Amino acid sequence: MKEKFIKSLSQNLPYTPTQDQAIVMAKLVTFVFRAVGREVFLLKGYAGTGKSSLVGALVKTLSQYSMKSVLLAPTGRAAKVFGLYANTPAYTIHKKIYRQKSFSPDMTGFTLTDNRHKQTLFIVDEASMIASSSDASSDLLSDLIEYVYSSPGCKLVLIGDTAQLPPVGQPNTPALEPKVLEDYLLKVTEVTLTEVIRQSLTSGILYNATQLRKMMQDDFLSTPKLEVQHFPDIKNITGYDLIEELESAYTRDGKDQTIIVTRSNKRANIFNEGVRNRILYREEELESGDLLMIAKNNYFWGEKIDEIDFIANGDVAQVLRVRGYNEMYGFRFADVTLRLLDYDVDIDAKIILDTLHLEYPSLTPELNNQLFTKVMEDYSDVRTKRERVKRVKLDKWFNALQVKYAYAVTCHKAQGGQWQNVFIDMGNISEDAVNLDFFRWLYTAFTRATDKLYLINTPKHFLKDSDAEL
Repeated sequence: MKEKFIKSLSQNLPYTPTQDQAIVMAKLVTFVFRAVGREVFLLKGYAGTGKSSLVGALVKTLSQYSMKSVLLAPTGRAAKVFGLYANTPAYTIHKKIYRQKSFSPDMTGFTLTDNRHKQTLFIVDEASMIASSSDASSDLLSDLIEYVYSSPGCKLVLIGDTAQLPPVGQPNTPALEPKVLEDYLLKVTEVTLTEVIRQSLTSGILYNATQLRKMMQDDFLSTPKLEVQHFPDIKNITGYDLIEELESAYTRDGKDQTIIVTRSNKRANIFNEGVRNRILYREEELESGDLLMIAKNNYFWGEKIDEIDFIANGDVAQVLRVRGYNEMYGFRFADVTLRLLDYDVDIDAKIILDTLHLEYPSLTPELNNQLFTKVMEDYSDVRTKRERVKRVKLDKWFNALQVKYAYAVTCHKAQGGQWQNVFIDMGNISEDAVNLDFFRWLYTAFTRATDKLYLINTPKHFLKDSDAEL
C-alpha cells in the first residue's frame, strides 16, 4: 500500500519530482503510514522548490485513498491561497480550533473546541506566521498542538519557509523550530526542500529570492546585488514611472491583485495617498470601491456571521457603500458596508477613520485608552465599574473596526498573501540598514509576487553593475 501511495503521489505532481522532492515524499509517506504517536512532520521549503505542488499532490492522493485531511493557515488570505493550490477548502486555524465562550462578556473569550476528527492529518501552511507566547492565553502554537493531539489518530504537518519574516516581536519562527516542538513532547521529522524546480529557473523573482536566501543561509549579509536586466518578470522603476506602471497593473489584473510593499506604516501612508489622489482620483476620505486592510483583530462585527469567527488583522475588505459619518469621543467614524474579500462575505460595520492616517499599525495604547475612557463616561449611570467595563467592551463605538488603506502595506501585513503584481518600495534604504531583518523583509516581499515584481527607486548599490547603469 505504501509503495502504491508513493507512486500515486508522484503521478499527482504536475512534473517529474526533483531528487529533493523524491526524498521528502518518501519520508512524508513513511510519516503518514507510521503507527500514530505524538509525531509532527516539519516541511521547510524555500520559494520555488515545489512545496505548494507537493502539498497539493499529497492532499489529492490522501483523498484518492479515502484518508482524511484538514487544511489550515494562520490568516484568511493565507487559507485562500492554500485552498487554491491544494484544490481543497482551507480554514483559518482560529476558525477550526476555537469556539466562543458562552455568555462571554466582551466577545473576545474563545476557548479550545473539541477535536471531533479521528485518524486525520492536519496540514498547516505558512507556519512561519504562527506565534508562540509565554502567555498561555495567547499561545496559538500551543493551542494548535493541544487540539490536534487530543483526538485518536490525528497528526500534524507544519509547512513553512524559515527565510521569511518571523511573527511580529519574535526573533525566530517557533513553529518551524524542532527544539520548540520537542518541548511539547512531540517527535519531529524535519525535512527541507532547497532544490529549485526547473520551471522556476527562468523567473527573476525566484532567482533573486534564491540568492537572498543563500546569503542568509551562509550568514553572508553584505549588500545584495539584485539582478533585473535579464528577466521579463522583474523591473526596476523610478518614482516617475510608478503611476503609469500601477495604472497598467490595475487595468490588466485589478486593484486586488496589485500591492505596494513598504518598510514602514509612514511610507505606506505616503503611497496610499498618492494612489488614491493621482491614480484613482478619490476626492473623499473614503469612497465606494476603496480597498481597506483590517489593522486589528475585531470580535464584534463578525459575531453573527457563520463564515467567520472574527475579523482578523490583515484581512482585506472592499468598501461597497459609505452610509454616513460621525464625530464622537474625539475620533471620527464612518458607517459602511464592506465585502471581506478573503471570505466573500458582506458586513455592515462602523469603522474608525483616524487609523487610516496614523504612522502606527493601529491605534496606540494611549489613543485606545482615550477612546475607552470617553466611551465609559456614557455609562456613568451604571453602578459598578466591572459592569461599566463590560458595557464598553460591547459598545459599537469602542469596537469600531481599525483600518488602513490596502493599496500599500507593510511586509508583515502582506505576509501569507500573494498578488500578481508586487511593487517593493526600495527608496531611502542605506547600506547600513542591511542586516538579517532586512534580508527577511526583502525575501518575504519578493515572494509575495506570482507574475510581476517592480522595484521602486532602488539605490545603485543594491543592483548588479549592468543593471545599475540603466
